[in-house]
Amino acid sequence: MNNANKIASQMFEGDAFSKWLGIEIVAVKEGFCELNLSVREEMTNGFKIAHGGITYSLADSALAFASNSHGRKSVSVETSISHTKQCLVGDLITAKAIEKSISNKIAIYEITITNQKDETVALFKGTVYRTSKDWI
Repeated sequence: MNNANKIASQMFEGDAFSKWLGIEIVAVKEGFCELNLSVREEMTNGFKIAHGGITYSLADSALAFASNSHGRKSVSVETSISHTKQCLVGDLITAKAIEKSISNKIAIYEITITNQKDETVALFKGTVYRTSKDWI
């Protein structure tokens, strides 16, 4: 198991919210993370579509795992999301976080969330602060 996977496993172990959502870690490597989850009935809003917070939370978790994968503890300082297509009960949504820029203190990630038909359902951008504390 590489360090990125070890860090993700350690983070996930204490991540009650991601576990509650039913998030599954598909892949983690330095500067990258892929997660998925299945949309459940209790995740829907009054329109019977997934609440925007579901895709946001999935993307935010992907940001966390990807940005911490280098071994430095990192925390988000700015995030934004655009919802492009509705998600329904039973949809399997996947978030892929890709590192776009990294420096000593700041890193920027783009996260694309797709459904099981590989249709983009949301676009997320996250900026993190890279602390001087190491995971391992």
